[in-house]
Amino acid sequence: MTKKPNINDLKKKAIQIRKDILIMLEKAGSGHTGGSLSLVEILLVLYYYKLRYDAKNPGWKQRDRVILSKGHGCPALYAVLADCGYFPREELWTLRKLGSRLQGHPQIGLPGVEVSSGSLGQGLSIANGIALANRMDGIKSKIYCIIGDGESNEGQIWEAAMTASHYGLNSVCCIVDFNKMQIDGFCCDVKKLEPYAKKWQAFGWHADEVDGHDPESLIKAVDGLDGITDKPQIIIAHTVKGKGVSFVENQVKWHGISPKKEELEKAIKELDNELEKL
Repeated sequence: MTKKPNINDLKKKAIQIRKDILIMLEKAGSGHTGGSLSLVEILLVLYYYKLRYDAKNPGWKQRDRVILSKGHGCPALYAVLADCGYFPREELWTLRKLGSRLQGHPQIGLPGVEVSSGSLGQGLSIANGIALANRMDGIKSKIYCIIGDGESNEGQIWEAAMTASHYGLNSVCCIVDFNKMQIDGFCCDVKKLEPYAKKWQAFGWHADEVDGHDPESLIKAVDGLDGITDKPQIIIAHTVKGKGVSFVENQVKWHGISPKKEELEKAIKELDNELEKL
């Protein structure tokens, strides 16, 4: 297991990643701001602590895998992958450009991207397939599938939940970016999810709920999965859509728009002020 990271360093890294996300989106002139910003700490705890991977050898068979089923949050994934050395940071500024490897949803061909995703509801089924294949090949690695709470409206999510439980896929961990919002508004108004954790438990999963912006809570949660050997697991990470930027947080309109230049400058100033406090 990787040595536990310094929490303050992770918080500083989160600010850097959020700045990169916002710069990418402003340069692109389009993209999904809110659901990218809410993902940051989840990805940082995975890539800077828990995952087994080799950025110089992305196809290493024994690697742990991250499947970003909520593919519209890919600016966060791209920023973290670049910071981990999968590709040059300068490539981030090509987001959504013609011919770029960094498209509006992840696609195979970019180092570190395991699955082309974005059609919501499919990622967990893919995670199950990888887990079954690894079992046949004797590969003992973990598959983390990140889904959205709005994405949980998809019936395929629950079909996959039944499948993972039926086959006892203990190598599958689903992490929910539970930011309470989706493209049409608040999740509770579009289609009520609660009692969310109890539903997963009823499907035969081990379920845990944490503060998705608290690295210590996330570290404790992912470490706690090591002792679960008979069933798939889910971490429901309570997050804030647009986390880190006051005028973006909990604003439905920021689901699928990018910041203008003056908004970027204001957001960067806010994040720099937070950095000075750490």
